[in-house]
Amino acid sequence: MAKSKIKGISNEFAKILSEYKDEIEEGMSSVKEEVAKETVKELKSTSPKKKGKGGGQYAKGWKISDVKGKKIIHNKKYQLTHLLEYGHAKVNGGRVDAKVHIRPAEEKAIKKYISGVEKVIRGWHYKN
Repeated sequence: MAKSKIKGISNEFAKILSEYKDEIEEGMSSVKEEVAKETVKELKSTSPKKKGKGGGQYAKGWKISDVKGKKIIHNKKYQLTHLLEYGHAKVNGGRVDAKVHIRPAEEKAIKKYISGVEKVIRGWHYKN
């Protein structure tokens, strides 16, 4: 009789842990999606915009891709991201100043994601 009680308790623990895991995974996924969308929105507004016809294509180019469950934020004009973020040498000498816009958005996204995941983990409680 004692063995059946222990087995019943272990089955109940396994069920509770499975529910906890599913809820945490779902919460983390929604936090990941929300932070990615907010970061793209921020990058679109803070990215350098070229003046004149066709200006702003770089700023409009920020997208989210889902690669094996990871949210990857990238720009269609990926060749420009490094040049704009860090500056670059001019053909005839001199330098073009950096227009730092990715790093602040990245740091903000990391903080938001960590904070969101902590809230998801702390917010879980057993439901009957």
